[in-house]
Amino acid sequence: MFTNHLYGQVYPTFGPEKQVTISGLTFDAMEPFITNNDSVLYFNSLNAGGNTNLYYATKINDTTFLYKGLIDGCYDITPGHLDAVASEDINGHFYWVSLRNYPIEFENLHTGLNIDASITNISRVYGDINIYTIGWIIMDAAITPSGDQLIYCNAYFDLETESCGPGIPCFAQMGIATKENDSTFNKLDNSDLLLNNVNDTAYLIYAPQLSENGLELYFTRLLKGHYETEICVSVRNAVDESFSTPYVIHTNGLMVPEGPSISNNYNKLYYHQKGADGLFHIYMRNRMPLLSIISSPLNNNFLITPNPAQHVIQIQNRSTETIESVLIYSISGQLILNQAYKTYYDISNFQNGIYQMVLKTNSNIYPFVFCIQH
Repeated sequence: MFTNHLYGQVYPTFGPEKQVTISGLTFDAMEPFITNNDSVLYFNSLNAGGNTNLYYATKINDTTFLYKGLIDGCYDITPGHLDAVASEDINGHFYWVSLRNYPIEFENLHTGLNIDASITNISRVYGDINIYTIGWIIMDAAITPSGDQLIYCNAYFDLETESCGPGIPCFAQMGIATKENDSTFNKLDNSDLLLNNVNDTAYLIYAPQLSENGLELYFTRLLKGHYETEICVSVRNAVDESFSTPYVIHTNGLMVPEGPSISNNYNKLYYHQKGADGLFHIYMRNRMPLLSIISSPLNNNFLITPNPAQHVIQIQNRSTETIESVLIYSISGQLILNQAYKTYYDISNFQNGIYQMVLKTNSNIYPFVFCIQH
């Protein structure tokens, strides 16, 4: 079993956080979602009781947005309503959670077509993702950019005694569902296997979003009985593989960071947390380049030459470990070579640039950086 935290694909890391300014907004902003064209930010107001609504803002730059107002069509006039957690695919199919008419109608995830921040053709989302028992809801969900899959969170709330805390679920874990039609999603047969390393029962697991390539899963988790949330990412090499054990991107005491949203180009991560003024704000972090995320020091047991390389790269194993496979990733994290170990590899068809090589041995994983200059 590998002892290093790497799981084949490199874990993404992000730089210092920057608070996002939403010009004209005077109240809490939570559960951000950056649209696929990177131009609009969806968010909801405070979700700690009272009326929770969905809003949008247009982008001025990565950390400045212009507040525009309510998202039309998904507003509920019922006192104490909750409409939150927006997401949208590339074709404008809009999804959000709402407790309207619950539990008379258990399907609390809603969908509609978004036309200029106005949601039409609204329906509930049906399928076996719903649990038809009082206290169970879909707490969070995010549609993938293609619209073919839905990453969702089933959560159970003790509505009678709040035995797990006010507004805190007793159980929350994620599933992956595939689209049957515009208003029906059913859980993948292998969903539990794909999320086996993520759905740790010691935690509440929620607020998911899957990257466009399907290889990075961002989410929030909370150790049961505690109050310090963690924003995490799990990775995989291919869409039919299980996600890795989680890597914690950010935690911040009782400031409650939650709701990660990755931009479609993978370069920016948005989330919310409480600010010094007591309000919840949205924050942004830039993705770090590959050269900055190598977690292991240089290892003298392995020699990677030449560096920079031109046409061939060689690997000398001076250790007692057996190298089982060699993986090479581009600077954007794309896997471009995965082969059994040999002493040299032809890289003449690779473009100039910085790459990461990962050596998988019988007991560990070792990452190295090298450069190609033809």
